[in-house]
Amino acid sequence: MARVRYGARTDAEITAARAKSSKLPDIWSTGVVAVWETDPDVVAAVLPPPLKPTERPLVRANISQVDLPGYPLGAGSVAVAAAHGDQEGWYPLVMPMTLERALVGGREVFGEPKKLGEVAVERDGLVVRACVGRHGIDFVEVRGAVSGPLPLPEPAEKTDFYFKFLPGVDGTGFDAEPVLVHCVRAEKVRKLERITGDVVLRESMYDPVADLPVRRIVEITIGEKTTDQRGRVAERVSAEALLPYIHQRYDDPQQILDGPPEGSV
Repeated sequence: MARVRYGARTDAEITAARAKSSKLPDIWSTGVVAVWETDPDVVAAVLPPPLKPTERPLVRANISQVDLPGYPLGAGSVAVAAAHGDQEGWYPLVMPMTLERALVGGREVFGEPKKLGEVAVERDGLVVRACVGRHGIDFVEVRGAVSGPLPLPEPAEKTDFYFKFLPGVDGTGFDAEPVLVHCVRAEKVRKLERITGDVVLRESMYDPVADLPVRRIVEITIGEKTTDQRGRVAERVSAEALLPYIHQRYDDPQQILDGPPEGSV
């Protein structure tokens, strides 16, 4: 009988797949990073417990083209500065990706708020434009001109916070206790330049980052970097406390508030 491809994989095949994924070479990306100060009450409003605001109300937009072998990837993220106890990091609100493959592991393993979207990083001489969009709206655009090189930072670790959960099959609550994930990224940079420019936020009902107004630009850079990441469950969190925030993950909150139609299969 010909092999049934939906059938079970052998232990040897599973082991080989794990070994292959653990030996990936460094994958470099070219990305624009913009950091700005916004209103403190806005940052506080978007953070689910137990995350807390940091001393500075910062927002970070990271817009990258990733040099994946055989299929280039556009990857974006808009995050606010946050703290979990003594650990400071970033809480991403939306992470547009141009390929489905980039969504699956991040959403299902780490709980990342990834969605299919459009991502562009363009450079013409010194002029740079980077944007992330969905549903035909470039809701974040960074534009400017390269104004000089920056010293390369030492390799560093950066932490992102994610909430991993499964909405309940009956349309209420969760199927299991939600968890707060610490995702630690080891980052190496091989090129870094300063950009003098601005950040444009456009209204979108699906990705309302326009609610995080630019009060003061801290920095805009363009660089080449590589990262790897590892995650851990930091703690189990209150389902009741998290429930008011899970609409952040979906375009249509109704899809997780409605139970299945009566008689559906």
